[in-house]
Amino acid sequence: MYRFSAAVAGLCLVSAGAHACGQETDCMVGERSYRLVMPETQAGDEPVPVVVFAHGYRGSAAGVMRNGSLRRMASDLGAALIALNADGGSWMLPNHPRDMDNDGASEFAYVDAVLDDAAQRFEIDDTRIMVTGFSAGGMLVWNLACSRSDRFAGFAPISGTFWLEPPDACSGPVASIIHIHGDSDRTVPLEGRAIGPTKQGEVDEALAMYQGYGEYGDFSGPTQYGDLMCDEADNSAGDMMKFCLFEGGHSFRTEFVRFAWEQFREVGRL
Repeated sequence: MYRFSAAVAGLCLVSAGAHACGQETDCMVGERSYRLVMPETQAGDEPVPVVVFAHGYRGSAAGVMRNGSLRRMASDLGAALIALNADGGSWMLPNHPRDMDNDGASEFAYVDAVLDDAAQRFEIDDTRIMVTGFSAGGMLVWNLACSRSDRFAGFAPISGTFWLEPPDACSGPVASIIHIHGDSDRTVPLEGRAIGPTKQGEVDEALAMYQGYGEYGDFSGPTQYGDLMCDEADNSAGDMMKFCLFEGGHSFRTEFVRFAWEQFREVGRL
């Protein structure tokens, strides 16, 4: 009896140690961290899909996890929620005002490390991951769509685009992408604005670049989806692009994430 109990206790300790982080505790990857919460219900040991969320300027993974609406939405979808964590509250991306010569490599490596680490710690399906983010987090999402498209099933940047201008071309396979933006956003205007030695890019330029890269056809529409008015395009591979506007300024709504998830699921990407 003693041996059996000791063995069970040992297994419990191993299981607990395998996670050792989650919604309220940082998961460490080197000197960086992230947080993850699993859905409330899970079908046996089946791996679950994932929503990866990148916070805005001066945000944090802890702050994302305090958003009960976002957590419940992910859980309702049967998905885990991963909250990324910028180093010092700011994503260091190409043409960033604090480092114009930065190529974003450190952030891309960090995201790779998070996905690899999460797959080892938790029962997640690394073929069904959507990445989304708001404001500066949306800027990270656009850069990931160009540099890490093989790691994600879909990209949903919200109110954020490239610093200064999009790259000449992307690397990796073409992906499905849904860009969501307020039509009167003054913090990250659709036409961009100067900040220090650089500027927030023009959303139309990002869309045009990716439209050409992905060999998408002309946008059709607009089509109304609730509060979103979307122009839409697709390509011969079945990928889709949507450019969706809502009435208002620089704001985030959980239902935008749900909308993107459902659209990607409809075309078989999730």
